[in-house]
Amino acid sequence: MSVIKSSSFHTHTHKSLIVSSSKQLLAVYPENSLLCRSSCLVGSASCIFSPGPIWEELRATDKQQFRPGAGRIGRREDELKVPRFVGPLGTIIIKCKDFRIIQLDIPGMEECLNIASSIEALSTLDSITLMYPFFYRPMFEVIEDGWHSFLPEQEFELYSSAISEWRLSYVNKEFSVCPSYPPAVIVPKAIDDDALRKVATFRHGGRFPVLSYYHKKNGMVIMRSGQPLTGTNGRRCKEDEKLINATLRAGKRGYIIDTRPLNVAQQARAKGGGFEQEAHYPQWRRIHKSIDRYHILQESLIKLVESCNDQTQNMDRWLSKLEASNWLTHIKEILTTACLAAQCLDREGASILIHGTEGTDSTLQVTSLAQIILEPRSRTIRGFEALIEREWLQAGHPFQQRCAQSAYCNSKQKWESPVFLLFLDCVWQILRQFPCSFEFNENFLIMLFEHAYASQFGTFLGNNESERCKLKLQQKTMSLWSWVNRPSELSKFTNPLFEANNLVIWPSVAPQSLQLWEGIFLRWNRSSKYLDEAYEEMVNIIEYNKELQAKVNLLRRQLAELETEDGVQESP
Repeated sequence: MSVIKSSSFHTHTHKSLIVSSSKQLLAVYPENSLLCRSSCLVGSASCIFSPGPIWEELRATDKQQFRPGAGRIGRREDELKVPRFVGPLGTIIIKCKDFRIIQLDIPGMEECLNIASSIEALSTLDSITLMYPFFYRPMFEVIEDGWHSFLPEQEFELYSSAISEWRLSYVNKEFSVCPSYPPAVIVPKAIDDDALRKVATFRHGGRFPVLSYYHKKNGMVIMRSGQPLTGTNGRRCKEDEKLINATLRAGKRGYIIDTRPLNVAQQARAKGGGFEQEAHYPQWRRIHKSIDRYHILQESLIKLVESCNDQTQNMDRWLSKLEASNWLTHIKEILTTACLAAQCLDREGASILIHGTEGTDSTLQVTSLAQIILEPRSRTIRGFEALIEREWLQAGHPFQQRCAQSAYCNSKQKWESPVFLLFLDCVWQILRQFPCSFEFNENFLIMLFEHAYASQFGTFLGNNESERCKLKLQQKTMSLWSWVNRPSELSKFTNPLFEANNLVIWPSVAPQSLQLWEGIFLRWNRSSKYLDEAYEEMVNIIEYNKELQAKVNLLRRQLAELETEDGVQESP
């Protein structure tokens, strides 16, 4: 916990908040505190803000606690020897979405109440258009327009020479067929748009099967969709059966991976949902894998963060709480399913269709991780960015709902869930097992986690492409990729150990192979000084090794030239 001793505080990201006696809440931006400064009245407090840090910090507020008191409460119970303030003292505790906890000790009850109400108002804005990305103006040179970096047409071009059996369809151009799909999707060439519209009425949310990944090694594919709406009467859709079978080659079979346990899928039929009947899809084998969602994941995150923040527990209690959170169990389930999907493609030569209920959560976790395992490009920085765009943003993962709150908020909404954080954790687990196969480092994953929950960029706003178009995010906000893909920033996210690996990588999902992601869950509870020093030393060793290798290569060339000259002189 960061405890504020005086009228100002500094967070770990070097942003500051100054509380003055004139009831002002002032954000000081390190680069230029005068740029785009404006003011607004919130209650009886005047809030003056510059382009961002405080607004960004307040949007990242997960929970605020207020308590009056006469003394300062330190980080631990044994820090009570500090001098007490004279007169009334108010304490505000700000719990952030990145799991940071900040404590403000403010002399004067009226000032404290005004500040608390200002923070509460700015951290709970009703409209998306009032959020900071709509007011942010970049203070860096925009080299690349990130909104146009990973368009579906560009991604399709990467496969066009190899997939003559697929086409780019604009059937959803006006978002009329499926509100959570992008305007352009890749579908079998043998299926026309009229058939796609009929299939959309048979799939949950209109999410008809579309291409997620093409495995160049053998031409097998991963498709994703929503659940079929078979209902209790066993409704059929011949266009759906034709579409799915069109992905199979002669004599080949496919697998349908349902991310729900069988009993849950059966219960869904009573509500109009269901699963593919084997009698109607004879060339496909259905496999049910249990991946939890919604409140189960949210409760797991809450328990994990609570245990990580408890500094008083002994070893047995810590291990017991870690196990009780089930966080690592969720990671194991997701990775196991992703490995199964990758195995079906690469080793068995079979195409697969993946879906759960909506096809926007566990489905995307599995399709994305399977590509991390199979596709070397997805393990590069730009390839991973393209994966996030294609399999999460354009695929309709509802970031606005899932990332509305983090681990501290009291109001538990059923649609809040750390689905994306779990995915990033799974990627980190693979990166830890294959430290030389990824172009990006851990900081890159942490950065994506932070911006998914609170950001000055508009990339993760909204729940799907339709909402982002209505909000005009491309015209009114800056893309995260415009900032990330600058050389000065890329250097911070580049893995110095990276060596291109064109092979499939198979992560271990054994319990002893999975670890707590300390870089996320423990970074505010312990100093990273020695880890940072070790990382810098590793970078220095790698750079020195490169210099030595360059010298060796130069000497070898010089030796070869000398040997050639000697041979010419000796010849008659």
